[in-house]
Amino acid sequence: MDFLARTPILMQFAAEYIGSNYAAFASDFRVLVRANERCAVDFGIDQLSCISDPYRETQGFGAEIEYMPDGPPRSSHPLRDSKDLSVLARPDPAGSIRMRDRVRAVEAYRRNCDGKYSVLGWIEGPAAEAADLRDVTTFLVDLMEDKTFAGELMDLCVEAAVAFARAQVDAGADTVGIGDAIASQIAPDTYEQMIQPREKRIVRAIKSMGAFVKLHICGNITHLLPGIADLGVDVLDVDHMVSLAAVRRAVGGRVAITGNLDPVSVVMHGTPGLIRDAARRCYEQAGNPYMINAGCEIPAKTPQENLRALCAPLPYRP
Repeated sequence: MDFLARTPILMQFAAEYIGSNYAAFASDFRVLVRANERCAVDFGIDQLSCISDPYRETQGFGAEIEYMPDGPPRSSHPLRDSKDLSVLARPDPAGSIRMRDRVRAVEAYRRNCDGKYSVLGWIEGPAAEAADLRDVTTFLVDLMEDKTFAGELMDLCVEAAVAFARAQVDAGADTVGIGDAIASQIAPDTYEQMIQPREKRIVRAIKSMGAFVKLHICGNITHLLPGIADLGVDVLDVDHMVSLAAVRRAVGGRVAITGNLDPVSVVMHGTPGLIRDAARRCYEQAGNPYMINAGCEIPAKTPQENLRALCAPLPYRP
């Protein structure tokens, strides 16, 4: 390939681009697949994504999901008021409704596209899933006051994540993304003691399946870079408040960096020229290997010409 790969994260934008809505996108793999395939063709995107929201495994654990037409789904928190892990259902990629729906998306991509695009599966990281089950504040308190319970809960989340990843790889995903957004809110020592080793177990498991691994942690991960550098991931998403040069120094030359254009001030509110200039600067700062992406999801109200500017071919420089 003589230009950089374009891998923007599309969810509500993609749903609305085909005249649908977020509720349909998150609940029906056929809508998600049609939306992302159409955007890939129309905007020049190189990877088809299965991302919709963080509550696939959560529903498998027993959460109730409410779909919203103009925003991501809402979820109950099965362990909000309890530390009894036995009340949780056991997520099953073949039987849990929302997990199976994502696996079917991978199958559809492979069936429809015949290897033309990379296919990105998706799972939740141990901290993110534990926070979904307990709720964010309660889980953060657990990390301080009951490390044993927090560890046991995250171990269940690791088990579910590995099984879910395997189902998606078996269905045809060549890359699996790990979303662990809450980790950016956690102190480095807690991350390195409690979370990073569990993320590393997931990374090793996915790589043993023959797939690439992508890590996505929203927010400022500067304080976590030493631990992240030791995970062994293949691709690292970087949000807009993080220095790409600092990330490259930390992770070395093997990891592909993606990002970190500000999704709002640059991609949604900027001009095509501003976006192209920003993408070039990101590439200069990150060096190779690099993939074009915003720091996080492309906002739904982004002008189409702005997404086209983000995805316009940018020549690869050896």
